[in-house]
Formats: sequence, C-alpha cells, structure tokens
Amino acid sequence: MNMRWTSLIVALDADNRRDIERVISALNPCGVKFKIGSIAFTKFGPDFVKRCIARGSDIFLDLKLYDIPNTMKETAAVITEMGCWAFTVHAQAGREALCAVRAEVDLRARVHKIRKPLILGVTKLTSSHASAHAVLTLADTAAACGLDGVIASAKEAHAIKKKFGKSLRVVTPGIRSPQDDRQDQKRITTARAAFAAGADYIVVGRPIIAKKNHRDAARDILST
Repeated sequence: MNMRWTSLIVALDADNRRDIERVISALNPCGVKFKIGSIAFTKFGPDFVKRCIARGSDIFLDLKLYDIPNTMKETAAVITEMGCWAFTVHAQAGREALCAVRAEVDLRARVHKIRKPLILGVTKLTSSHASAHAVLTLADTAAACGLDGVIASAKEAHAIKKKFGKSLRVVTPGIRSPQDDRQDQKRITTARAAFAAGADYIVVGRPIIAKKNHRDAARDILST
C-alpha cells in the first residue's frame, strides 16, 4: 500500500521530554501528526504544545473534554488560540456542550484569523467493549452539532462512513502490526484494515515510540 504518512497520528504518550523530542525530530519531515495526551500535557504544559507547533508540527491535543458547557467552550477557545490541528471532546457531553464548543471555535478562528482545529468526538475508548449501535448514536450527536469527526475503532468506521460519508472524519486508534502485543487495547486492527474500513486517520503510540528507529517503525505499521 502507499505510505499514508499524512494520515498517521503518532501518540506521544511518554513522560520523558527528550524521548518525545526525538520522536518529533525523526517523524516531523514525514508529515505525520502528533497526539499529545494527558500524560505529556500534564507534565510539560501548554508551552510545550506551543513549541511543538512553532516547529511546524500538527498537534492533536487529546484531552477528551467532558464538563459543563461553559467550561468546555472556554477550554476550546484556549486550544483554538494555541494553534492546534485538532482536539477531542467526549461525545457523551451532550448537544448543548458540543454545540457551544463548535460555535466558540468558529468565533475564535474568525476573530483571530487563524485556522480552525478539527473537533473530534470520542465515542467509546478502544480499551473498552462497545456496541456498534452505541457508537453510531454518539456519532449522530457529533454530526448534529457540527463536529468534524469522531474517534472510533475500525469495527465501527465502515458503518460511520456509510452513514455520514466525507462529512464526518473517522480517527481510529488501537492500531497494531500483527506481531505486536495487544497491551490494554480491546479493539485493535492493522493500518491496512483500518483504512479499508474507512478511517481517515490512524493513531499509533507505543509500537512506534518504543522502537529505536521511529521512522522504520512507522513505515512498518503503515505497510501492514
């Protein structure tokens, strides 16, 4: 298969800044995106995110916002002004909160003349078991509120794409090569299978960042 580098999101789930910077240096030239989650964000803070963006990296801030509408809206405003490529909210937060986030992102981007980050709704975590119906119900909510996409396993990607087409992007975590350990992921698949199911982006963490040669590891993931 062709190397879909720009569809790869590398999860920087580590608490060692030097290790994270090595991964970014190795893969930034390939055009991949980088996901900063609660571990790295809590340890290194927003200044680290801004520095990564200043280096030309597309940053996906995965904090899975889930709070009252006003708190989610104000947090989304800060994330937008940081210049992130994308961020996550829990689709279970409800329509009022999700619509408030959508409106605030649009407003901040227009006022400051900056790009709008993708707003991605978390359906069900890939470390849990979930029914396709539950995931589709949350995808319905995300679409109704104007979100740009959802986080969903490859198992649900096909059904989501069949219903929403290109109007709702699908980001699929839990990607492993056949020989990789499942670790704490319940719903896993290969990159090839995820893209075939309709995923627009895949998220890979430990199988890439734990290897010595990050670029070769990423290439191996994309080719399986």
